[in-house]
Amino acid sequence: MQFLALDLGNRRIGLAIGGEEGVPVVPVGHLERKTLRRDMERVLAAAQERGAGAIVIGMPYSLSGETGQQAKLAAGFVRELHRRTHLPVYTVDERFSSVAAEGLLRDSGVEPSRRKGEVDALAAVLILERFLAREQGQR
Repeated sequence: MQFLALDLGNRRIGLAIGGEEGVPVVPVGHLERKTLRRDMERVLAAAQERGAGAIVIGMPYSLSGETGQQAKLAAGFVRELHRRTHLPVYTVDERFSSVAAEGLLRDSGVEPSRRKGEVDALAAVLILERFLAREQGQR
């Protein structure tokens, strides 16, 4: 099954797709945030266009693992997504995914501050990889 992963930010939503065995997880861009309604429409359209059978959302818990303001906003997004789609929606702890994505871009010679959308899409890749590893560990 294909999964669409989301890295939710205040300004952008990073997107990645993957999950089929033997196929790598790849970044597929980002969406500029507009309104919740418009964001939902665009996320669901992206899932349909890419044949995703489920959606994985990174939850930005605090360093201590608590639910801070950003995680509460993400939880609201998850609830709304559940109401608007029949697709399964999963969450995964996304702590440090953006920092790791920035490091990977720097290592490849790209300045992350000039490529925020790429950081978000790469963070979505890391979120999906973390989710898939967790799922495989439970089997």
